[in-house]
Amino acid sequence: MQIILDKLHQSLTHNHIMLLEGIALKQGRLHECAGRARRSFALMLAARTKGPVIWISPSYILDQLNPTGMRRFVDPGRFVFATTQRKEDILWSMEEALRSASVPLVIADLQYFPSLTSVRRLHLAAETRGTFSPSAPIGLLLTPDEGGAQGVETRWKLQPNTKNSHLSWSLSRTKARQAPPATWQIVQTEKIPFQIAT
Repeated sequence: MQIILDKLHQSLTHNHIMLLEGIALKQGRLHECAGRARRSFALMLAARTKGPVIWISPSYILDQLNPTGMRRFVDPGRFVFATTQRKEDILWSMEEALRSASVPLVIADLQYFPSLTSVRRLHLAAETRGTFSPSAPIGLLLTPDEGGAQGVETRWKLQPNTKNSHLSWSLSRTKARQAPPATWQIVQTEKIPFQIAT
């Protein structure tokens, strides 16, 4: 019976959200981004989705998002911000939002690394397809330092570049189940929101 369930699980097809050409994140899975510009990565990803986005963070962190800075990437009016008093409630809220499948993207801004059991629960919740949504949502964990949440589908690191006159970043895929590590240079100009630098 378990073999049949495993094969059924593997046969589920998931779409991808294309961040940029050659850079995709699988829907119905949990991903992670670390680095000093991790919140910019979340905003870039949100810009590639349609509909509302849920952003969950602890109420006690001082550096909350500013809507004026968000406009450079995406309409801040699309976001539903939820804050929790206890850190344990962040992942619970994320799980409930993913399971509802009512939004394409759920972001958890963490100050710690979740347990492997928590990550597995979030994967299962993200695989849900809701009545009103033909595709499964994406869960994105924003983690401190170099990242390191166990069991995520992909791990990314986004760092700002200071050598360019435009806004630019160095994006690294440091872990992926089905792709090798890679690095891209991303630039943003007034005319183009963000693109791979050539």
